[in-house]
Amino acid sequence: MSRTTRATLALDQAGVAYELFTYAYDGEAQRIGLQAAESLGVEPDRVLKTLMTLVDGKAVCVVVPSDCEVSMKKLAAAMGGKSAQMMKPADAERVTGFHVGGISPLGQKRAAPTLIDELALLHEKVFVNGGQRGLQAELAPQDLARAANARFADLV
Repeated sequence: MSRTTRATLALDQAGVAYELFTYAYDGEAQRIGLQAAESLGVEPDRVLKTLMTLVDGKAVCVVVPSDCEVSMKKLAAAMGGKSAQMMKPADAERVTGFHVGGISPLGQKRAAPTLIDELALLHEKVFVNGGQRGLQAELAPQDLARAANARFADLV
């Protein structure tokens, strides 16, 4: 597994400190983020999942704890929109340039507005996908927001 991805290059370019961790990715897992947390031996709320959504038809990247669900109502409100929905997996892959299970909020092919749930701020460090299946980057949530040009919002 390569430890250099568009996501890690974006972290390097932003000059933020991070540490990479690999785990045995299980594409059959019901909830990939929870499987990653279990494999890494960390609390599920420290492993953030990256979801691609549409708010009023426009792509928005959402980052939330792996044990939480996004409130589409809160997401739409946070973006000043009327409605929100999940993006189809094939569209998410095309927009981000990453495979489902390896989508990162960092280094996406076409940058979308990015929101991180404010629960991430409860932790000194969180995990986020490093740009490929089975690769997680651990870093401070504030550094993630800076590197992803994201803002925090109440999304769950």
